[in-house]
Amino acid sequence: MSDQPAYQVLARKYRPQTFADLIGQEAMVRTLQNAFAADRIAHAFVMTGVRGVGKTTTARIIAKGLNCVGPDGTGGPTTEPCGICKPCVGIAEGRFFDVLEIDAASSTGVDNIRELNSMANTRPAEGRFKIFIIDEVHMLSINAFNALLKTLEEPRSHTKFIMATTEIRKVPVTVLSRCQRFDLKRIEPEVMMAHLARIAALEGASLAPDALALITRAAEGSVRDAMSLMDQAIAHGAGETSATQVRAMLGLADRGRVLDLFDLVMRGEAAAALAELAAQYADGADPMAVLRDLAEITHWISVIKITPSAAEDPTTPPDEQTRGLDMAARLPMRALSRMWQMLLKSLEEVALAPNAMMAAEMAVIRLTHVADLPDPETLIRKLQSQQQPQPQPPAGGAPASGGGGSVHTGAMRMAPSAPARGPVMQAHASQSGQALALAESQLQVYAGFPQIVELIREKRDMRLLVEVETTLRLARYAPGRIEFEPTADAAPDLAARLSQRLQGWTGGRWGVSVVSTGGAPTIAEDRDKDKLAVTAEAMQNPLVQAVMTAFPGTRITDIRTPEVRAASAAAEALPEVEDEWDPFEDN
Repeated sequence: MSDQPAYQVLARKYRPQTFADLIGQEAMVRTLQNAFAADRIAHAFVMTGVRGVGKTTTARIIAKGLNCVGPDGTGGPTTEPCGICKPCVGIAEGRFFDVLEIDAASSTGVDNIRELNSMANTRPAEGRFKIFIIDEVHMLSINAFNALLKTLEEPRSHTKFIMATTEIRKVPVTVLSRCQRFDLKRIEPEVMMAHLARIAALEGASLAPDALALITRAAEGSVRDAMSLMDQAIAHGAGETSATQVRAMLGLADRGRVLDLFDLVMRGEAAAALAELAAQYADGADPMAVLRDLAEITHWISVIKITPSAAEDPTTPPDEQTRGLDMAARLPMRALSRMWQMLLKSLEEVALAPNAMMAAEMAVIRLTHVADLPDPETLIRKLQSQQQPQPQPPAGGAPASGGGGSVHTGAMRMAPSAPARGPVMQAHASQSGQALALAESQLQVYAGFPQIVELIREKRDMRLLVEVETTLRLARYAPGRIEFEPTADAAPDLAARLSQRLQGWTGGRWGVSVVSTGGAPTIAEDRDKDKLAVTAEAMQNPLVQAVMTAFPGTRITDIRTPEVRAASAAAEALPEVEDEWDPFEDN
């Protein structure tokens, strides 16, 4: 059996042991160094930041610095622990009795904190201070936090608390107010790449700069993630790792090819974009990852358009920086914003679709379809530049006037010439042209047509009510007799059904007949005459006419005048508070 020690992953092997080894946290290191030098060391610290930036590592370095006695055993608290004395070695190996690391995720209850409080009251057995490192402290329950407050506020002089969390907002403010807080930031890309290159050199591994850039980008500022990915990349490349191998290891599409796909989409070349997507899929790229990369590129180019210096990212190759600057100069911000919104929606659809590739292809088709659509400003300028259509004179060379026809709001309909009282069609065959005599007492309550409309509403015949209000132009009304001119979309049997319903409801006989001219506006037209007048006025606008000509079938659905918008804004505004109390007002 071999005595060779087990392999230790890079994240543990090169874990910082002193403040000098920490990277990217200069502000925190300077504060702690000054506090140690001035003997102003707080009794409680809280470290917060994303995963893998050194929260627990910093806690252990503080613990070693507080308990280090130096090589000769006579040293005091220091920011440069020696690493060879008994406390330093014991803390590094996790076996020092006076430094207790507690996982709050598995010790969330009051009983655990009660035990901690009792231990905090005892004096240290080996070191200078008894130190409690509470990892993921935000996982403690509310009652556990409350049980910790008193000990945290007034601990014994030999007790220190160091807490670490990735969710600082979940830690009660009563706890935060009793601690010194340090926010550990993400590691900058150039610092991370230099750190990875140094570790790779120490390991005797060779990684291409592009490979280090991919690892840095995937780590998102986390040193632990970057070290773990590089450990995997070294094994994947057998000591010599290229960007292609790292990309395959991470399941990423070639960024250059994603830029090609993005360019094809923004040019509206659907067939070429689908072919490129299929090629990337055949090479092993995940459709979800491709769309995610497209979203990342959309964001990147949008930022470059606002801040061109953002292209100078050390994790981005020079050729990609050049392409990004070129696209930012060519593409309008409206197109980029639209692309971003549609990609977010597409990512949701791909996640829910039974076949991710099909959903991704549909997303690319939609994106290429809308990529070259003009924005509203360009469309208006184009319409304004077009020659305006000339109004065509009506047939006969002069506007129609007089009694032969009538013009109704919202549409023009030439009514055929007919006598004022043309022949009428009887609603029932039994009426045979004779006026129906109705008892005066039976029809007294229906002296006007509005009473008929109200009767239909009371009987809840909604279909008939809508037809009467929208397709019946009343020509003459008398109790027991109705003459009307139907609109173009009136039902052929409206007269018969109206006569039948009225006879059944009133008990009297009703003659309902249709005439060809002489009808007044419908109830709906009369009710909406103001809106129709505004619509007719809008239709005379040259720009509206140009839109109607350019887009056949377009119709106006709503018109909001400045007065309407102002009234709407006033209605939505917060009401003013009268007699508001002013604390500085003199009594």
